[in-house]
Parts: sequence; C-alpha cells; structure tokens
Amino acid sequence: MKKKLIGTGVFVFLLAVIISTAYFFVKKIASPVLTSAGSDDSNKVRIEIPSGMSVSGAAKLLAENNLIRNEKLFYYTARYPQLKSFLYGKQTKSSAFVLRSGIYYVSPAMNIAEIQELLSSGQQEYIKVSLPEGLTISKIAAELEENRICSAQDFISICKNADFAAVNGINGETVEGFLFPDTYFFTPGMTAETVAKIMIENFFSKINQIPSLAAMNSADLYQTVVLASIVEREYRVEEEAPLIASVFKNRLRRNIGLYSCATVEYILTEIEGRPHPERILIEDTKIDNPYNTYKWAGLPPGPISNPGLVALKACADTPKTNYYFFQIVDPAAGKHIFTTNFDEHVQSHNLYTKSNKR
Repeated sequence: MKKKLIGTGVFVFLLAVIISTAYFFVKKIASPVLTSAGSDDSNKVRIEIPSGMSVSGAAKLLAENNLIRNEKLFYYTARYPQLKSFLYGKQTKSSAFVLRSGIYYVSPAMNIAEIQELLSSGQQEYIKVSLPEGLTISKIAAELEENRICSAQDFISICKNADFAAVNGINGETVEGFLFPDTYFFTPGMTAETVAKIMIENFFSKINQIPSLAAMNSADLYQTVVLASIVEREYRVEEEAPLIASVFKNRLRRNIGLYSCATVEYILTEIEGRPHPERILIEDTKIDNPYNTYKWAGLPPGPISNPGLVALKACADTPKTNYYFFQIVDPAAGKHIFTTNFDEHVQSHNLYTKSNKR
C-alpha cells in the first residue's frame, strides 16, 4: 500500500513537472520575439496581407519575417479564442479572429494577441501624393509610379481612353484637364482606373465652389477647362490669372490666335516627346499641329494641363478688359504687363523670357 502511494505521488509529481514545463514552453513561444524593442518604430516590419490569404498563410509569413516564434500557436490562438484568453489574460478579445487584407507594420515586440488584433483591423498603408497645378497626364503618371501607387503606362492608357472619359462625363477624347491637382492619400497597388476616378470625382466636387462653372453644361465646361489649362501654364501671380484669361477671351472673340508658348511647349514635350525646351524658338511656333496657337486661331482640341481653382475661376468669371497682349516684365516675381494694342506691346517689349512655371 505504501509503495502504491509512493508510486502515485511520483506520478503526480512527474505530471506536474510535465504540465509546468509545457506551460512555460507555451508561454515562451507565445511571448514577443523581441522583448526589448519597446515602441521603437524602427523595428517594425511591413507586412502585406493580400485578399484571400489564410490564417496559416499569414502565420507562415509572420514567422518568415521573425515576428512570431511559432506558426502553429498563432493558428490555434486564432481558431480558439479561449486559448488566447488563457495565455494573454481576460483583456484579450474573446471573439473569433478575422484576418483582413491590408498593409500592416508589425513590431517584433508585439505578442500574438496584439498582432492578431492589428491584422483584424483592416488597416491600410496610405501614401501621401501632392500633385501641383499644371501637371499633364504623363507627369502625374510618373509621380504615381514613383510613389508605388500604380503603373505609369496603365494610368496614361486609362486617362487617354475616350470611353473612360465619356463614362466620367467628360466631353473630350481624354481626361486631361479633369485630374484635379490636390494632395491625395492612396494605397500601394491601386488600379490606375480607381486612381483616375478619384481625381476626376474630386474635380467635379471642387468646381461646386465656383457656381458659374458648376452650372455649365458638359460642352461649355470642357471649353472652359481647355482655356483654364492654358491660363494655368501662363500665370505666375494669382491676381493676374483673370487678366490673362481676359486677354485670351478677347482674342478668341476676334478670332486672333492666342499665341501661347505653353501650347507649343505641350506639343514639344507631350506630343513629340522631346525634353523640356530652354526656350521656344521661332521654328517651334511654325509646327503644323492643332495645338499650336501661333498657327491656328481658337482653342486647341483639348486641355494642355490640369488646372487648379485659380485658373478655373479666372476662366469661369473673367473680368471684361480691353487687353489683347501680355508679357513678362519681372521674371523673379512672375509679373506681367498688359496692353491693349500691338504698338503698346512692342514698346513694352523686353529681353526677358518666361521660365518654366513648374
């Protein structure tokens, strides 16, 4: 009897040792990989969870990036919330773990429960992209590709698709002019179509700030945007934008060529694919192209840039003036002189050339 009791005692002791060892082993592999990392963001690892990834797939990805100690424990704590509560305390969420796609920054100082809470948030990595006024489709495309938003070629292709323009209420062959310049927060790997739609929707939202523009039909709006795209590339000082618009409108009424260097620059860089010129040469103004406002009167076939609210308002609510000419007089300040006839224009002529605005 005594031997039996001793045997039972030994068994209980060994069982306790096994359970205790197992418990501490599980606690060990359940602990953060790096306990001294604290809140130092430099240790965080960018993890991308694509749509449709399994929990076991996520566990493998985390293990490969040295963010968890054990894949199976991650899986079982995700499947059995009670186990997670036992290991990490009652404050841990007891609901089932739902893995959501997204971009996450995971620290090796986080335990499995904290990582699972993060991965169930659907958090996204946003990239801030600031697009100034006056950029063209191709220049915007280059910015997007540089920031890992989408392929430049995909963006150019969708923006120059006439069907895409029509679906978005644009009365032209491309969406040039309707990609509103602004600061955007995109996510990596977005489709070019989604990015373009966001910018176009922003355009139509922003023009509500200009009642006269918002009230225009699609044909008149398109013509106004074409003119605004030229004004955008010509003005430097905000208060001069309406005066430049008035010059162009006066010339349009009398069927006089706009003589805008910006349209010639568009031909050289966007249509012919040449580097940005130091200056516009006389021979450039003779290029036989419908965008050449030195050769043809009237507006070019489409916008030459994507204008902001200053240029759009200047062309929607243009003051009446007698000006038919303007030219730069202070390159540093970007100021122009405005004149009513050619003789005054010649008298005010100087050797200054206009530097590239953007």
